[in-house]
Amino acid sequence: MHLGRPALITRRRAVQLLATSTIVSRFISPARAQTGNILRIGHPLLDQDWSPLRGGGVPFRWNALWCATGMVFDSDASLLPYIFTQWQGSDDDRTWEFKLDLSAGFSDGSRITASEVKQSWELAAMPASGNQRIDQVLSAVLGYRELRAGDGAALEGIEVVDDITLRIRLEAPDPLFFKRVATQIVPIVPPGARLEDGNERPQWWLPEQGLPVSGPFRFAEVDLAAGNLTLVPNEKFFGPKPRLDRIEILSVTDTIEAVAMLQGGLLDAHSDLVTPSIIKDLGNAFSSGPMIPKGHHFWLNVGREPTNDINVRRALIMAVDRQKLFDLTFPDGPNERADQLLNSVSGVDPNHKPHPFDPEAARQALMESSFGSAAALPWLEFAGISNPSNTLAADFIASQWKLHLGITKVRMLPQVDRAGQRPEEAPQIFRDDVGTRVPDAVAYLEAAIQSGSSNAMNKLGGYINPEVDAALAEGGKLGIDNPGRDFLARQAMRAFHADFAMIPWYHETMSRWAMPYVTGIDKNLDWQVVRPWDIAVER
Repeated sequence: MHLGRPALITRRRAVQLLATSTIVSRFISPARAQTGNILRIGHPLLDQDWSPLRGGGVPFRWNALWCATGMVFDSDASLLPYIFTQWQGSDDDRTWEFKLDLSAGFSDGSRITASEVKQSWELAAMPASGNQRIDQVLSAVLGYRELRAGDGAALEGIEVVDDITLRIRLEAPDPLFFKRVATQIVPIVPPGARLEDGNERPQWWLPEQGLPVSGPFRFAEVDLAAGNLTLVPNEKFFGPKPRLDRIEILSVTDTIEAVAMLQGGLLDAHSDLVTPSIIKDLGNAFSSGPMIPKGHHFWLNVGREPTNDINVRRALIMAVDRQKLFDLTFPDGPNERADQLLNSVSGVDPNHKPHPFDPEAARQALMESSFGSAAALPWLEFAGISNPSNTLAADFIASQWKLHLGITKVRMLPQVDRAGQRPEEAPQIFRDDVGTRVPDAVAYLEAAIQSGSSNAMNKLGGYINPEVDAALAEGGKLGIDNPGRDFLARQAMRAFHADFAMIPWYHETMSRWAMPYVTGIDKNLDWQVVRPWDIAVER
C-alpha cells in the first residue's frame, strides 16, 4: 500500500496536537463527564469579577445567561419585551413609563417589581460600582449627576408608581430613552446585592452568598482560582424553560489551546476569540453573525505629546496602508474594513472621503510639525494590544511608521486599563472599540466623539470640538424618525474627521463564537445572547 509523503507538521499544529492530548486531564473532571445537554465555553482570561454591574469586560458577554433586562434587541436590532411589556413616552419625551410583566420573578420565587428595577438601576449608577458605560443609559435621568458626584444613593427621576409601573423623568427630552434601557448595562439584580449605604455587596453573585438571580440560569459552582464556573437552569425562571442542562465556563488563556479544544470537541463556544486565521481554523459558521454598529480603531491621544500636534497625527495616519492592515488581520473575514466611524446605522455617510495612504504627504506633515523629524519624537506607546489580531495590527502600524517615517521608538502595552493614569503618562495610541447599543447615528457618535464621552475623555485625551458637540446636541433633540438626526450626525463626523484623531481599522461582526452544532446562541448589538433559554448543543 502506498502511504505517500508524510504530512508536514507546523509548530502551530504541533502545539494543537499536544494541547488536545493533555487537556482532558486538565479540564474534563468526572463531574464534567456527566451526560446531558451541556454547553462548554472557553474564556480567555482568569477573571475574578463576574458582577453584572461593570458595564464591560469579557464576563459582560454572558450576563444574559443569569440576568434579565427591561427589554432586549434581537439580532436584527428590533426591540423585544422582557421584564417590561409596555413603554410610553410623554409628548415632550421628558417622561417615560414602563409596565412590568406580572409574572417576572427571581430564582427564589420572589417577584420583580418596579422597586427592584429602581434599586438595580441606582446600584449600576453608583460610582463605586465602576460601571464603564452607565452614562450611555441613565445620564439624562434627573439626579444622575448628583449621584455620580457622590451625593446620595437614589435617583430623583426614578419613581415607583406601583408594583408594575416605573416612571422616569429626564432633564432634557430624549426620544430614544426607551431604547437606551434595553441593555445589560443595567441588569436586574436582587435587593440583597445592595448594602445599606447603597453600594454593591462584595461578590454577592457567588453561589455561597445565596442570593437569587433574574435570568434563565444561576451559578451553581464558581472556582475563581481555577477560572471555572458552572451554571444550571433557574427552575423558577418566568420565561421559557431553558433547553440546556448545564453551562460550564472554563478559563483557557492560550489562544492556540482554545482553538484546539474547539476543534477537538472539548469546547463548544468561546467568550471572545479573534485571530487572523479564525475562519480557516474553525469555519465560517463559528464567527458568523450580524454586522453591528461598532468598530475597533486606533485612537490618537490629542492631549499628549507628540499626538497633540495635528501634523504628527496626519503623518501617523497617512503613513499606514490600511488596506494591507485589514487584509493582514482579517484575510478571510468575518469583519469589514472601516473607513469612517459610523456603520450599521442609517447615518453612514455615502460621500465620506477617507484619509489617503500617502507616505510622501506623511513625511511632509512630520517635517511641518513642531517636532520636525522622527528623531525628535518621544517614545510612542500603544495600549489595548491584548489579542493576536490586536498585536498583529499594532506591529504592522509600527512597521509602516518605521518604513515611511523612520520612527523606531514604539512600545506596546497589553491592556487599556493598565495604562498610565495621569494624563502625562497616558499612551498616545489606544486600540479600543466604540459603538452604540441603540441603532442610531447620533447615539453612536455621542459614545465616540462627544466631549463628555468616555472615549473622548480617556482614549482621545480630552478631545473637545465645539462643532461636534453642537451638532450632536441639536441632533439629539430631534425625533427618531426625523432625517435631521442623520444630517447632523454626518456633520459631526466630518468635523471629527478633519481633526485627524483616528486610524480606522474594522467594523465588527457580532460573531456567534460557537460551533455549528450550538443553536440559539445568536447575539445582538449589545453582545447579549438574545434568547439564552433557547441555547442547545445539538451534536
